[in-house]
Amino acid sequence: MSVYEIIMLLCFGAAWPFSIYKSWTSRKTSGKSIFFLFIVLVGYAAGIVNKILYNYDAVVYLYGLNSLMVSADIVLYFRNRRLERQS
Repeated sequence: MSVYEIIMLLCFGAAWPFSIYKSWTSRKTSGKSIFFLFIVLVGYAAGIVNKILYNYDAVVYLYGLNSLMVSADIVLYFRNRRLERQS
């Protein structure tokens, strides 16, 4: 288990709740890039696959948690886009 990998995932993971909150409360897609969100999600998925296939340890749960938060932000992006189109 790499301490640096854990620190990286904790730092990245700390930003997602703020992003989700902003998406939830603003109800706007401005400032968000769906392309960026999907790239980040693919990166976390690659980290999970790497952990499962080559070096399984508890860090896989941090990858999973971050993936869930990015997925929530993606869902909110599409909700906000629908709300913008309705108004």
